[in-house]
Amino acid sequence: MTGRDDAGRVRGALTRVADNPAARLYLAVCAALLVWAVVDTAFVRHDDASMAGVWPFAATLPTGLLVLAVPLPGNRVGAVLLLALPAAAALVNAWAISAVLRRLRARAARV
Repeated sequence: MTGRDDAGRVRGALTRVADNPAARLYLAVCAALLVWAVVDTAFVRHDDASMAGVWPFAATLPTGLLVLAVPLPGNRVGAVLLLALPAAAALVNAWAISAVLRRLRARAARV
């Protein structure tokens, strides 16, 4: 297997996940929320706690609740997982959005 085959598979999988504008918009919003949470945590000083880290998980509900059940280590691996888990939840939700819209389109085409 070559690198091109793997890239084609990844591209095909991402196409199935986000094959419509609604799923792409959802993924863009989730990515923007993750970037905002990272920037807010890294560069903005707060007197109290910031709620920026909550929004990526709120945007990925209900799948985001499932990933909160994963115990995270208290090191850099935990920080990476804290970013990767809502990203994975967003991909699952985008796949669900795409699947529902595909089903609705197929039903509308039959009528």
